[in-house]
Amino acid sequence: MRRLELDFRRRPRPSAAGWGLLACGVIALAAVLGVERQFAADTATHEATVRRIEQTLPGAAQAPLSVADTRARDASLGDVQRVQAQLNLPWGELFATLESLASADVALLGLTPDARKRQVRISAEARNLAAMLEFHRKLEDSAALHDVSLISHEIADDAQGQPVRFSLVAGWVIDNARP
Repeated sequence: MRRLELDFRRRPRPSAAGWGLLACGVIALAAVLGVERQFAADTATHEATVRRIEQTLPGAAQAPLSVADTRARDASLGDVQRVQAQLNLPWGELFATLESLASADVALLGLTPDARKRQVRISAEARNLAAMLEFHRKLEDSAALHDVSLISHEIADDAQGQPVRFSLVAGWVIDNARP
C-alpha cells in the first residue's frame, strides 16, 4: 500500500480554467462599466434637453417657492378640496328627504350638516311630544338618514300650546353607503 502524503504548505498552481474564468470576469466588468458610462451620458443629454424645454415654457422665469409659500399653497389647496368635497355631496337627496317628512306639527328651525363626519344636526319645534317622537321615527325610517339620536328637548312653558324644541343628530347616508 502506498503511503499518503498531505502537504498543506505547498501552494496550488493556477490552472488554465482559472485564468480563463478571470479573463471572462474582467471582460464582463469592462462591458458593464461601458454600458453604465453610456447610460450616464444619455441621462445627462436628456436632463439638458428637459432644462432647455422648461426654460421655454411660460412661467419658467419665476423663482421656486419658499418652504413657507409651499405650505401656504398646500393649506389653501386642502381648503379648496374640502369645500369641493362638501359641494359634491348629494344635498338634494337630504333636502328632499326632509321636505317629504314635513308636517303641520313639526317646524324645522335649523339644519347643520357635517359632511366630513357624514352627520346632520336638525333643530326643530313640535306641537307636542307625540309629534316629536313621530318625526324621530320617520327620520329613522328614511333611506337618507340612520342612527337618529335625540340630543336635547325642552318644553317651552312660556309659549302658547307648550311646543317642544328639540335637536337631533343623524348619520347621513351618502351613495347608499353608511359610514
